[in-house]
Amino acid sequence: MASENLTQVTEFILMGVSDRPDLQIPLFFVFLLIYGLTMAGNLGIITLTSVDSQLQTPMYFFLRHLAIINLGDSTVIAPKMLVNFLVTKKTISYYGCAAQLGGFLVFIVGEIFMLAAMAYDRYVAICNPLLYMVVVSPQMCILLVSLTYLYSLTTAFTVSSCVFSVSYCSSNVINHFYCDTVPLLALSCSDTYLPETAIFISAGTNLIFSMIIVLTSYFNIVLAILRIRSSEGRRKAFSTCASHMMAVTVFYGTILFMYLQPRTNHSLDTDKMASVFYTLVIPMLNPLIYSLRNKDVKDAFKRFLNNPCQSFKLM
Repeated sequence: MASENLTQVTEFILMGVSDRPDLQIPLFFVFLLIYGLTMAGNLGIITLTSVDSQLQTPMYFFLRHLAIINLGDSTVIAPKMLVNFLVTKKTISYYGCAAQLGGFLVFIVGEIFMLAAMAYDRYVAICNPLLYMVVVSPQMCILLVSLTYLYSLTTAFTVSSCVFSVSYCSSNVINHFYCDTVPLLALSCSDTYLPETAIFISAGTNLIFSMIIVLTSYFNIVLAILRIRSSEGRRKAFSTCASHMMAVTVFYGTILFMYLQPRTNHSLDTDKMASVFYTLVIPMLNPLIYSLRNKDVKDAFKRFLNNPCQSFKLM
């Protein structure tokens, strides 16, 4: 009997956003719309920042990679989620679950540090404009992005290995709409102290280190803007970083809401709602934030619509 109880699970069941049958079809169309807008918006940003000659600056180089990360994050989660709205058996294989967790971690960690790199870019642009193209050179941009992806991959491999190093031999029902660390470890039938500690240290270190970069950059940016005497100069300086400030506020606000909840009020259902926001809603909002508040992107979009063939010749 003991050997039967210790049989390793071969698949998991994802409970999804809601287990109410009457909500499955409406939720399918809601999240299909969200995913469609995410795809269109981020592919649009990637295309414009790749083909338009006036968007070949460090700021738009980082924005392009943020769009790639947002697209990846949504694509790891949304297709399986959408399928599960339409089927009765909402299963995911053991290795599929591991792959989904790894992919999610790559892109969420990548987003944390890409936002930090973009904050540093805005700091140099506003506080040291004369040295901007020297400090944030093409080589530096490639280095920062490469280190972000390399670190994200390393973190994802390490954390995923920790999560799947424990045994899953009893319940296989995940109270979530994708494979995430906390709901997965809640199902383990072995000691989870080491993987939980590793995840806590990794998440805490990533969040604190990236927030130090972001807050330090924006503290100096605000001081620099306040030193500008003309109101027009202040407005122009603020407009160059307003979109990024909004994106950072939305992203970090959601993450901090999750991690700073009192233990007594914390629940997996609350985590699910927050996860919907930072895995699906924020990737949809970012292209809107960076395009609607950005004259350069809007002008590039108009040029692209007027003469798309000429835009592709510039590549």
